[in-house]
This record gives sequence, C-alpha cells and structure tokens, in this order.
Amino acid sequence: MAYPKASRHKKLTPEELRWKCDPAVLEFDSTLDLEPIEDIIGQERALKALRLGVELRAPGYNIYIAGLSGSGKATAVKKMLEKIGAECPSLFDYAYVNNFSNPDKPTLLVFKSGQAKQFKKDLHSCIEILKVKIPQVLEGESYLERKKTIVAEYSQKEQSLMNDFDEKIKEEGFSLGQVKMGEIARPDILPLVKDKPVPIFQLNEQIEQGNLTQEEAQEIIKKYNDHQQELQVLYKKGLKISQEFQEKLYALEKDSTVNVVKGVLENLKETYNELKVLYYLDQIEKNILDNIQIFKGVKPQGDTTSEGFTIDYFKEYDVNIILDNSETKECPIVIETSPTYTNLFGAIERITDGRGGSYSDFTNIKAGSLLRANGGYIVLNVMHLFEEVGVWKTLKRVLTYNKLEFQESPTLFQLSSISLNPEPIEINVKVILIGSQHIYSLLTGYEYDFKKMFKVKADFDYEIKRSDKVLTEYARVIKKLIKEEGLKEFDKSAIAHLLEISAVFAGQKNKLTTRFSKIADLTREANFWANDDGFDVVSAAHVDKAYKNAVNRHGMLESKISEMYEDGTFLMDTKGERIGQVNGLAVYEADFYAFGRPARITATVSLGSGNIINVEREAGMSGRYLTKGVLIISGYFKETFGQDIPLAFNANLVFEQSYGMVDGDSASCAEIFALLSTLAGLPLKQGIAVTGSLNQKGDVQPIGGVNEKIEGFYEICKEQGLNGKQGVIIPIQNVKELMLKDEVVEAVREKQFHIYPLTRVEEGIEILTGVKAGKKTAKGYEKKSVFDLVEQKLKEMYKKSRALKDDDTKTVKRKKRK
Repeated sequence: MAYPKASRHKKLTPEELRWKCDPAVLEFDSTLDLEPIEDIIGQERALKALRLGVELRAPGYNIYIAGLSGSGKATAVKKMLEKIGAECPSLFDYAYVNNFSNPDKPTLLVFKSGQAKQFKKDLHSCIEILKVKIPQVLEGESYLERKKTIVAEYSQKEQSLMNDFDEKIKEEGFSLGQVKMGEIARPDILPLVKDKPVPIFQLNEQIEQGNLTQEEAQEIIKKYNDHQQELQVLYKKGLKISQEFQEKLYALEKDSTVNVVKGVLENLKETYNELKVLYYLDQIEKNILDNIQIFKGVKPQGDTTSEGFTIDYFKEYDVNIILDNSETKECPIVIETSPTYTNLFGAIERITDGRGGSYSDFTNIKAGSLLRANGGYIVLNVMHLFEEVGVWKTLKRVLTYNKLEFQESPTLFQLSSISLNPEPIEINVKVILIGSQHIYSLLTGYEYDFKKMFKVKADFDYEIKRSDKVLTEYARVIKKLIKEEGLKEFDKSAIAHLLEISAVFAGQKNKLTTRFSKIADLTREANFWANDDGFDVVSAAHVDKAYKNAVNRHGMLESKISEMYEDGTFLMDTKGERIGQVNGLAVYEADFYAFGRPARITATVSLGSGNIINVEREAGMSGRYLTKGVLIISGYFKETFGQDIPLAFNANLVFEQSYGMVDGDSASCAEIFALLSTLAGLPLKQGIAVTGSLNQKGDVQPIGGVNEKIEGFYEICKEQGLNGKQGVIIPIQNVKELMLKDEVVEAVREKQFHIYPLTRVEEGIEILTGVKAGKKTAKGYEKKSVFDLVEQKLKEMYKKSRALKDDDTKTVKRKKRK
C-alpha cells in the first residue's frame, strides 16, 4: 500500500547540542592573573532578603534561607553577619542566685555587660570578710560581758528553781540527782538511805542488805511517784528557761553583728543599685543574721556526709553566672552545628547525693547557645531541629513569647523530674534557619504560625545566567578556593572546561550552576591529578580526568543497568520497525549525577468504550504525573477523533519490564505514538527514541533530564551498533538546555546520530513512521495518512461494536418472545 510520504523534519546541528567555552574569550592566561572575589555571585535576590532580615529588628523577622546544598547559603550568612559588626543592641550578663524564700525558684539577676563577674567577686569578698568579722565581734569584751550577764541571769533562774524543789523533797528523804541513760544523763529524784542518795531501781538491794524494810521501800516508791509529776512540771519549766536563754543569746548575737553585716553589704548596695539586686542583698543580710552559727564555725565549711560528700554551707551565697559578656565586643553570632535540647536551650544538671538519688540547685543551671546569642544572631540547620524530641517545639515557644525557660530535657525514659523552676529570661535573638525549599513548604503547610515567626525568606538560586562578566567572576571564585587551600594555579583551558561542566550541572547551555561545592570538589580533584602527573599548572586534561573519575566512582548503578541491556535481560530494539512499540526514555538518579536509559513502551487495542488503561496504575506502580499524562492522552483522542463517532476501543499502555514505581509525564508523547501506530497499523522506527510531554491539544511540552536521556539512548545504540538512522525526538523547548557529551556531538557531526526538535504530535508520528500525519479537511483526513488510517480503524471498530450490540438486542428480544 502506498502512503503519502512525510516531509523532511529539522535535525539539530552539532553547534546546537553543546556550549563550548572558548578559552580565547577569557581575558587571562591563568588564575595567577586573577584576584579572588569576596562577594557571592548570582544570589542578588537572596542577599537583599537576607540583608533585610539581618538588619530589621522587629518581632517575627527571623530568616529562613532556602536553597540546594552547596549553593553558598552558609557562606553568605557568615559574610552578611560579619558586616554588621558592632551594630548591636546593648548586651547583658545573666546570673542565677539563691531564692532564700523559695529555693526551687532561683532568682535571675541581669547586669550590664561585664558587671556580673565583678558582682560575684565583690559578694564573695563580703562573705569572706564576714567570716572573719562575725567571730571577732562575738569574741569581743562588749559581747562577752553582755553574754556573761545573760548566762548568770538564766543560771540563777535554773538554780533557784532546782534548789526550791530540792529543799522540798529533802524534807521527805529525797534529793535531786542525775541518772545516766546510755550516753544521756537526765535529772531524777533519788531516795536518801542512811543519808546517801540511792537510785530507785536499787531499793531491792537495800532491802536485801537490811538497810530498808519492805514497808519503808513501798512508802518511798509511793512518794517517788508523787514527786515525779512535780519533776516533770519542773523539767518543762527548765526547758522553757533554756529556750528563753537561747533566744536571748541569739538576739544578742544578732544585735551585736547586725551593724557589721549591714556595714559590709552597704558598699555592695551603693555599687549595685538596681532594685532586684538591692532586694537580693536584703535577703542575704536577713539570711546571714538568721544563720550566724555557720559564720561562728558551728557548721564549718567543708563538712562531709557519711558518704564522703563535702557540704559547703556558704554555697547559698554563691553567684552562678550563666552568661558573661565582659569579653564580647561585637554582636554575638553563634553557628550551632549540634542543636540538641541541652546545647540550644541550656540545662539543669543533676548532682548525685551519694545515696542513689540526685539533686539540683541554682548553681547547676547551665546556659545554651540560644542565650549566648541573645542580642545577636544564631544560625541553625533546620533538619537538625527535628533530630531530638522537643527541640523544634521549644524553639517555637521561645520565639512566640520571647522568653527562655530552663527545663529538663524531654526524654522517652525519664525516671524522675527536677523540681527546679528558674526565673525565665527575656530573649531578643534573631534566628536564621538554613534548609531546603521542600522543608520550607512542609513547615508553612503544617505549622500555622511558622510564617509569623519567620517573615523573611531568602531563596538561593541554583543557577545563574551565563555572560562574559559572569565567566570572569566564576573564575575569580575558583581563584579564591585556590588561594584559601593552597592549590596549583589553573590555566584558562582548565577554567573553560570547569565552566562547561558547570553548565552541565545547571542543565542548560546558557546558565551555570551556583552549587559551588560541586565545582570546588572538581577543582580539588583536578589539582590532585595535576600533582599526580607532576604538573605545576592544572590544565583542561586534569579537569576532564577529575570529572570522569568522579562519574566512575559513583557509576556502579549505571554499570549494572547497562549490563542488563548488553546481555539481553532488558529487551531493547534500536533497529528495524514494529507496530505499537516505541522506545521511551527514563532518568535514574545517582548520588553524584543522573543518567538515562531507554524503556520499551507498548500499546494494544480492542473493542470497547474509549477507555485508555494505564497498566502501571492498575498494578499500583504509577505516580500521579504518569496517571495524569495517560488521562491527557485520552482527552487528545476525544478531541481529535471523537467528534463524529464515539470511540469504540479500549487500549492498554505498558512500560515493559518495569518493576518499581514509574512517574512523570515525559512519556506521554511516546505513549500516544505507540497508540497511533497500533490503530493505524503502521510500524514505528525502533532506532528513534522519544521523550516529551503533551497537552490535550497536541502541543509538545518540555521535560527534564533531556541530556541524560539522549546520552543514555546513544550508549545503547552504540553498544548495538550505530547505523546512521538512530536518534532522539525531544521537545523544541529543551534545545536550549542541551549540553551533550563531546562523543554524542561528534556522532551527530558524522551523521551517525540525530536529534529532532518537536513542537506537535503530528511531527513526531511523521518522523517515526515516514508517513504524513494528515490534515483534516471538510472531507476528512488526507487519504492514507496516519490520522486517516486511525480514523478508518476507529470507524471500523465502531461498526463492529454496533453490530455486536444489535445482535445482543435481537437475542434478548427472541428470548422475551419465547
């Protein structure tokens, strides 16, 4: 059968397939002629946003820096923060001291920068002075005379009380004495037997010795019991007198030392006159006067427990400085690389008590990096904030209320909690988060208050438009790395090759990547190979060697997949023609680079109701975009062929030998070509692979990974043998992105391989079949064209479908008559 031949379609020229950086355009011979660049290139938008966030001091103007790793985010932040220098709010020192009225709630004292250390020193000096002065006062003549008077007075009272009782009981044959009970002696009434005092429990011995009769002993016991009640009353009176004596002595000690204590602390009050500090010093004064005994040495410093732990009775007068800014001259900038709960928010440490338990007091409070950055900036990697329970939640609370509370770190296996609840600290810190665009989207989607706390977003671009100015700046970036790390100088051919590789990483010939970490790695490795080869200057050959070795190191996955094509495990035709079968193209993501390989796509049709079945979807192996692509194909067929007759067919579309998830709409063109081939009965050229998305109107749309896909199919064709008829169809919009390997470009130059740009479905089916697609007229499509054959097939299937329905209807009617 003769078919109308398709017209010749455009093929891309070698010059359109790759940007070659001519070393002659570079205005230097080597990096020795260049000055390193200090600025960050290609990130003007991000730097403006970053400057706003850094310099604007207002609630919620924290910063989220989004971008791919290696695009210079951390470097930009560091440089921006270094520029602000001393432009910073006033800094303060923070210290916790004992709350004498409630030790579980330590008191926070805030000092001007540098004052906390001096306050601690001055307070310590005061306590040391009082350790000396208070004993001196209590050993002075004035105090001793007054004490002597009080002692004499209360001794007289006790003696008079005892003498009166002793006289009374002597009349009845008793006297007062002391009876030892273990190690303790207590007063007791002793009967007089032959004028000698005898303990009551020895009366039986006196009876046996004949000193008493049984009747006399019974009488003595009776009187003893009567006087015991009087002795108890007397004992209570004596205790009361002793208590009054101790209170009198305590009042005397307090009265004698109050002037000394006040005088010593008065100097502190004159120096540190903030209300909160003055209140704290008043509490110290009261506590010292209430605990004079520890200054007398009754509870000596350094006393030890039975477990061997030292007790410091003067610890409660200590000052725990948790942040000392005395040496901080510029705005605090903290880059926290390990933001655990303790590192970020601080901690309350536990101290063992020697008995299996633990305790904490105000001296065990430790500051974290958030407090150290107070008044300044703290830089965090957002991913690290979710590695430990409670970190992100607590950071949000701090930023919401601008208060830092010291609490115990939340853990899954917390056995006991700490009751310490220190006074919270007012926080004024600018938080800068570094992360990816994906994490930013998740946080804005699921954290309703995230945008209120992080009002500034700095987007770091992953690419930059190529220009002569940018080429020079890029070379200066490389020069900076060379200078910082002491690498060999690069000649202009090496720089030119690095720029080409940068365009490959960017995925477009007119752009360069701004992920400088990748270029920096290649620079270091090229330097290594230059050293290894004994060269003083790095050339393009060393850069090429470094790049190829890097690809080879990470190329195991590609090698394994290639082996399966070579040994026939994956079925693939790159020659001949087949109906309903086409080579699509897929991209595999490796850790360092991506690579492409062809995938066989087939289509089958049968009578039906116009359903196009995506087998991957039915098997649960299809992603959303692939499913959408198949639905678009259905819409295209209804628009193109379903205006006059219903579509009376069902179709199956399959990615052959796919055993995992398949996604993306870049196979839409290949699928529609396979379906058109099946319906028209026209074979497709197996030497031409297809990639491209399309819309319902038949327009071809751009896809991703075009370079990897072309190179992947080229490798398979080269393995099976190039014949000059092989090539790849790509969307015309992707032409600007082409940065193909020199080998592929050379094959195109030698007319062994071809790249076809595509704008419409009609062009693609003509390239694959060699037959005109056909334009629709009032009489239908051009005879024997692809679309005419498809339409005729659809009409034929519709007639068969109607005939079957009519037969079914007749059969039903016959059954009803019977």
